[in-house]
Amino acid sequence: MKKSIAGVLGAATLALGLASANAATQTPLTLKSAKTATSYYMMTVQLAEMLKKADSSFVPTVEESQGSVQNVKESFIRPGNFVFTAPPSLIADARAGKAPFEGQAHDTARTLFVMPGITVHFVVRTETGIKSISELAGHTFVSGGKGTFCEQSVNRVLGVLGLTDKVQTEAVELGAASSAMRNGKIDGFATCSAHPTPQLVELATTNDLSILSFTDEERDKIIAMNPMYAPMTLPAGTYKGQTKPVATLAMPVGAYGTDKMDDKAAYAITKTFWEWKDKLAADNPWWSGVTKDMVSLMGAKVHPGAAKYYAEAGVALPDSMK
Repeated sequence: MKKSIAGVLGAATLALGLASANAATQTPLTLKSAKTATSYYMMTVQLAEMLKKADSSFVPTVEESQGSVQNVKESFIRPGNFVFTAPPSLIADARAGKAPFEGQAHDTARTLFVMPGITVHFVVRTETGIKSISELAGHTFVSGGKGTFCEQSVNRVLGVLGLTDKVQTEAVELGAASSAMRNGKIDGFATCSAHPTPQLVELATTNDLSILSFTDEERDKIIAMNPMYAPMTLPAGTYKGQTKPVATLAMPVGAYGTDKMDDKAAYAITKTFWEWKDKLAADNPWWSGVTKDMVSLMGAKVHPGAAKYYAEAGVALPDSMK
């Protein structure tokens, strides 16, 4: 009996030891990007699945977000291995304490890798007859989701184009904009997401939509206001009913950790992303345009763990990011 009990206790001790060892090797990781209906949420889910397949020690959790502003604000206080997406210009605003970060300047974001860039979409109901950005004057328009980076950016675009007091902007959640369009309560809305964005793919299947082009002069004014924008053309057929190319704008987006992230985790995450990027692109083409030379556009210091990978990969980093 004593021998049997001793054996059981020994087995239990071994099991507990193995469980403790497994727990010690696990790396909890939180990834936060955008609303569930957006392309960036889908990308974040892809990244989580990629990390689980590539390294079983990662235990990733994907969280829905209201957008980049919320992501950056949470990065100020979130502990451990927190990965979030945001445009570099918003990271710069946080560092300088500019709107929407007045009174809470932080320089805690650390670059990991590059995400597919934001594509600006100005969408209207075809039946409104609106053919150009200037013709939004006098119409109801949701300028991006309430409280998001997109709303902030689109309002600035309307301002530089002299449309602020001419367009009747509505402050609602981006998800509600689709329903408002279907019900004819608004004439259009803006969304800032990698294309094709799921929200518009779904909406275009049941509604007649027009995606508006910017003129060269309008794009020049917007780029002069914010040089992070670059000209972008949506190919014809990107969305149902879109028979012509659309001249719009794009902006880079980064995947960031914080200065509280573990060096080993940052190295593994960054290395895994670049080694798996082609596999990600095979599933979704929006990853195809992401290249290592775009890291220099991310605007925040590179995390020391990520910097180790870039040194091994021969990627030169600007001094300002070291």
